[in-house]
Amino acid sequence: MLIGLKEALEFGEKNNCGIASINTPTLEMLVATIKVAERHNIPLIIQHAEVHESVNTIENIGPAMVELAKRSSAPLVVHVDHGETFDYVKRGFDVGFNSAMYDGSRLPYEENLATTKRVVALANEYGYGIEAELGVMPGREDGADSTTGIGDESLYTDPDLAAEFVAQTGVTALACSFGTVHGLYKADPKINYELISTLRQRTGVPIVMHGGSGLSPAEYRECISRGVKKINYYTYADKAALEAVKQLLVDKPDTYVFVAAAVAAGLAIEKNIDTLVQCLYEGHVN
Repeated sequence: MLIGLKEALEFGEKNNCGIASINTPTLEMLVATIKVAERHNIPLIIQHAEVHESVNTIENIGPAMVELAKRSSAPLVVHVDHGETFDYVKRGFDVGFNSAMYDGSRLPYEENLATTKRVVALANEYGYGIEAELGVMPGREDGADSTTGIGDESLYTDPDLAAEFVAQTGVTALACSFGTVHGLYKADPKINYELISTLRQRTGVPIVMHGGSGLSPAEYRECISRGVKKINYYTYADKAALEAVKQLLVDKPDTYVFVAAAVAAGLAIEKNIDTLVQCLYEGHVN
């Protein structure tokens, strides 16, 4: 069933959980993610990032995401992730997505503010929630250049600016930079937990963690306790799928590779996301 972003985040606030937000650019990732949500009957966000357009366009994978979410017994949000323009967010809404993130974080502040306001106004016409971003997250959602900027506190979100930004835009949640990175970690993350607490208190909205792959259970739980309620996840599920396919080719080199690889990848993704969910929703899953 479809639920809104605000409803999912309210579950996280009430139950001190992090809502898993999984990028699903392929059918294998999509089906595996929904299976986990249904197994535990938890709210979960399935999302498509603009950077994954080369894998599947939002017009191709999007309708499948929407239809499978509607059919599902689990409460699901279908979310545009890292829409880099107003038009891309609208493309998501046009195919049935009911939530979006506009990412103007690499733009000058005033330009980010102005476009975020436009996106929120559009979403209000539908009754949808909007996530925005302030501060610069190292790396990209496809894992490229995930080392540049690790620990650079000049990139972190400024609490005063964040409070002003949320007040002026009316966003539902704010993605912030506080020490995580997109992609594979090539060095230990340097998470500023006090900054998370300050951002949550000053903005009054749930904080979103991007670069949610690769943290320890203790790091996830501390971030959640400080105010992070949406946790984006992709890279390490993708990594699990790759490793499963590599092992398949070692174990069964003469197999029908394409179909067998898709099955192996799907099972590995499902197991990986299930482990994540049991950590983020601690005490609220079977």
